[in-house]
Amino acid sequence: MIASATIPGGRAQRTALTEEMWESLNTTWLEFSDVRRDALTASGLADLLGWVKQRSALFRGALDGTILRNDTYAFSQLGAFIERADNTARILDVKYHVLLPEGAGVGGGLDYFQWSSILRSVSALTAYRWVYRESLKPWLIADLLVLNEQMPRSLASCYENLTAFLDELSLAYGRQGPAQRIARSIRTRLQNSRIADIFQKKGLHEFLTEFVRDNAKLGAAIIDQYLT
Repeated sequence: MIASATIPGGRAQRTALTEEMWESLNTTWLEFSDVRRDALTASGLADLLGWVKQRSALFRGALDGTILRNDTYAFSQLGAFIERADNTARILDVKYHVLLPEGAGVGGGLDYFQWSSILRSVSALTAYRWVYRESLKPWLIADLLVLNEQMPRSLASCYENLTAFLDELSLAYGRQGPAQRIARSIRTRLQNSRIADIFQKKGLHEFLTEFVRDNAKLGAAIIDQYLT
């Protein structure tokens, strides 16, 4: 068995969860406990990852639909958007350093498949087609996942939300601090960036590496400012 039938993290926070959140979390854990290692073949792993995405979406729906809009909700959203921004940046960066084999042609069939896989991994393939209405192009994919505030998993969208929730906390606690300043600085940098300049002046890898580092600094600043 992959997991035991306990939920130590969820149980420790049971009183902070709504009934719907607890039921979603508990059901997910129990179903996951029935997964066996020997079932994780190539096709089995794909099915499992699809199930994980579905269960994650159900939990987010339970959270968004039932929890009070107080500081607990704000902190949950801060954690979610910091993690989402980090994941998007790392997934996009992987394409440039791992996925394309040496000697494979940029723009070829393998390249197209890998870029579409990147978009699917962040549930953005349909969004790309709606926004750009043309074949997959690396600079447009980067534009969507880095700078497009309408794309929920983009870096720009994450920081639009992070600054908003940090402003809410500043009102609730009656003070601002380093966390608000760091978030605003990163958001301003994203708002003032153009994807062509990122590629030509700094390089996408360098831009994303800097972003991941600064995003981690924000997480540490939130902990220092509110949770220690």
